[in-house]
Amino acid sequence: MKILITGGAGFIGANLAREIQTRFPLAEVTIIDDFSSGVSKNLEGFKGELIEGGVENENLINSLNRKGFEVIYHQAALTDTTVDDKEKMMRVNVDGFKNILKLARKEKSQVVYASSAGVYGNGPIPMREFQKLFPLNAYALSKEKMDQMAMDFARETGLKIIGLRYFNVYGPGEAHKGKSSSMIWQLACQMKQGKTPRIFKYGEQERDFIYIKDIIEATIRAMEVKESGIVNIGTGKRTSFNRIIEIINEILGTDFKPEYFDNPYDFYQNHTQADTSLAERLLGFKASWSIEEGIRDYILNELCLVYKSRVK
Repeated sequence: MKILITGGAGFIGANLAREIQTRFPLAEVTIIDDFSSGVSKNLEGFKGELIEGGVENENLINSLNRKGFEVIYHQAALTDTTVDDKEKMMRVNVDGFKNILKLARKEKSQVVYASSAGVYGNGPIPMREFQKLFPLNAYALSKEKMDQMAMDFARETGLKIIGLRYFNVYGPGEAHKGKSSSMIWQLACQMKQGKTPRIFKYGEQERDFIYIKDIIEATIRAMEVKESGIVNIGTGKRTSFNRIIEIINEILGTDFKPEYFDNPYDFYQNHTQADTSLAERLLGFKASWSIEEGIRDYILNELCLVYKSRVK
């Protein structure tokens, strides 16, 4: 089996590549990444072909024709939701996706691509795949356009394509994302350094946080789906930022109280929660990591090893 992973040096892409090589040792995996946000450290232990470049480079993607890819996992994207350069966002995310779909058409590849819960904006929860979308920023708008393109592509070609609307992903391999990393990473690192955790007033914002290990399980399962579609990948539960701080305190044996400050963003999603019924039906997927279990595994195995001796 020949597999292409775009954005393979990024958070989800690198975790996906490693797990595929573990589960399918005979698979030939090719990664393409321009390292604009991914990092080479994420690829330690990767055995396969690495191509440096961006998916928006049409000539580069055309050069991959006739490599015989059976599956394309498209993870490459500009993911910073604070970027307001709409032209740049569309060039990287939308035009890059067009190039991938052209390659898939030529190769007759099935495509699994990263969409986002950002398309729902502040719409009603739990968020269902067929409700009206309210993208609040350029990133979310680019993902809405990608979803439309994907379903047009499926109808026109008959090839299978699955869009995964990831909710709020956290876990090992995200540290390089900086301000775009999960609130769990940001809060835990502040607390590890003995700093007061800072969150927007008054910590009542809620997210459907899903652990990277669940994300990878769902993403690999999507390869086996028999029909095209767009599917939420979340836990179906939401957790407040205040609760996240409580959980981290419990794990680290600390007692930090949050410092609240005004939210400077007018495009902020205050609540996310996935309706997971379609994922359960189409992928046979249900998240297995609770928020408490996921954060504990994350902290003990990567994020804050210095605190191991202080865990209760």
